[in-house]
Amino acid sequence: MSRVLLIEDDQAVRDGLELALTRQGHAVRAVETGEQGLGKLAGTDVVVLDLMLPGMDGFEVCRRIRATGNLPIIMLTARSDDMDVVAGLEAGADDYVVKPVQPRVLEARIRAVLRRVGEPTQQTDAEEYGALTIDRASLVVRKDGEPISLAPTEMRLLLELSSAPGRVLSRQQLLESVWEHGYLGDSRLVDACVQRLRAKIESDPAAPRYIQTVRGFGYRFGPL
Repeated sequence: MSRVLLIEDDQAVRDGLELALTRQGHAVRAVETGEQGLGKLAGTDVVVLDLMLPGMDGFEVCRRIRATGNLPIIMLTARSDDMDVVAGLEAGADDYVVKPVQPRVLEARIRAVLRRVGEPTQQTDAEEYGALTIDRASLVVRKDGEPISLAPTEMRLLLELSSAPGRVLSRQQLLESVWEHGYLGDSRLVDACVQRLRAKIESDPAAPRYIQTVRGFGYRFGPL
C-alpha cells in the first residue's frame, strides 16, 4: 500500500480524489494548503500537488520538497499547454495530470512514478565515467567520490541514458521507458528533467559532458 499525500484546496476535487485513490488501495492523507502539506511529508511515498493553492502556491511547495528530499511529485494543473506546466517541472515535479482529473490516469501516473523509486539491477560493478560513478546495484551516483542526491525520475533517466553510452534516444523513447507515457507524450517532461539532472552531475551544465543534446532528435550519454 503506497502512502499518498494529496494537497488540493478545492474540497470537491480533494474529496473525490481521496475516495478514488483509497478505493484503488492507497493510503491517502489529504490537506488543503501547502503549509499543511509540508508538515505532513514524513512517511509519504508520493505527493499529488495542486499548483494553484491559496497562500503558499504549488511551485513554492514543490521547490521546498525538492530542497529537502527526493519524494516523487505529481502536479495537478488546469491546462497542459500552460506555462505553469513548464514552471512546475522546472521546480522539480516528476509528472503532471491535467484537470479535471481522471482517477484512472492519476492512478497510472502514481504507480509509474513509484516504480522509478527502487529498481536495482543485478549488476554488481560500479561504472565509472570520468568523475561520475554509477552503481546500478545500490542506485547510488557519485561525483568526485561524493554521493549525489537524485529524485527517482532523475535517477531513472540517468540509468536509461547511461545503459548504452553514445546511443541516441529520442524524447519519445525516453517518455516511454522512463515515464511510461504512450504515444504523443509531453517532451517537456524530458527536457525539464535533463535540465535538473545536468545541474547536479555536470561541472558546467551549459557545456554538458555526460548528458548531451542531439539536436532535432533527443539525448545521449557521452561520448566522454
